Amino acid sequence: MEIEKFSRDIRQFYKKRKAKHIDAKLSSLAEHINKEWGVSSDKLTFAELKVISEAVIETETMTLHDDVEELLAQKEQIERSLERKSQALQSAKIEIFSILQEELSSEGSTQQRDLHQIKLQSLDLFDMLSEMVESAILTTLEKAHDIEETTKEIIKEITNETLSEGEMSTIRIRLITKAILEPAIDIAEATPTTADEILRGTLKGVRAGLIKSIHEFKQKLQYMPDELKAPLLQDNINIDDLKQTNLVFSQTIQSLASNSSSTTKELLAKISKEMHLDMDELIFISKEAVEVVKDRFNTATKSALIHSSRALQSEKAQEAKRIGIQAFNAAKTALDGALKTAKDKIDNK
Repeated sequence: MEIEKFSRDIRQFYKKRKAKHIDAKLSSLAEHINKEWGVSSDKLTFAELKVISEAVIETETMTLHDDVEELLAQKEQIERSLERKSQALQSAKIEIFSILQEELSSEGSTQQRDLHQIKLQSLDLFDMLSEMVESAILTTLEKAHDIEETTKEIIKEITNETLSEGEMSTIRIRLITKAILEPAIDIAEATPTTADEILRGTLKGVRAGLIKSIHEFKQKLQYMPDELKAPLLQDNINIDDLKQTNLVFSQTIQSLASNSSSTTKELLAKISKEMHLDMDELIFISKEAVEVVKDRFNTATKSALIHSSRALQSEKAQEAKRIGIQAFNAAKTALDGALKTAKDKIDNK
């Protein structure tokens, strides 16, 4: 039997059946096959049964199939529209903050720093993370202002704000850490005289940002009203993984180091080793957060708190650069304030 001809005959025959019930159509089809092809229903091969099944399914589900295709087309159209609107929303936010920062504050002022913080909380940072880090570090080098400490302060803030945009999981921690370290390593390799300060400040900043984020995550779980907890938990996240935050951090550094120059690889290994003894706080706060989740949500051990997502797309390059520069200014203001406070205390003694 030529299966292609058999298939064509079966499809055409079945489509023309007028019976309302499928069993009547199948009975008629069986008679046709026996008469036309000389094969009884109990002698049909796998290939022949497959042809029959496909012909019946195609005919019987045609209307539903068309409905699904139409709905999918509508869904995709809505998604494209949502994408455009999201981009427009992100652009509108950026434009508004530019006006606010120009009209309500001056460079280096407390208001400038506060508006920068509010801006970070209002925009999608992950989408522009690498560009933002690159801009912030380059601005720091240009100003040559306490490179290590300024970089640490910048990266701490960026890490915390970006991580707090979405789920608290080791997967996002790994992605964010990688997106931050990659531009830092590139700049360090391009400016070897400041490589140590850049990488040391970046690694310390990521670690400090992780500690701050996980601490805030734990606090939110502890004090959140019961009625708000359920919608903020997802079953696809294993909260136990948070205990491995320090390991994820170290593994990401090692992975990027293996693809870097020998000098950078040695420098990253040296800094990581020096930081090893200071990882206790990250290990402790991670384990503590896991225990809080288990104590308060013993029925949701595979859950994680989800902040309302600000996953908006944007034309990111220029804005990322601006935010990076603003991150430097905010860090500089914070560090200058801390130094002034320390100096005042010394002068008063």
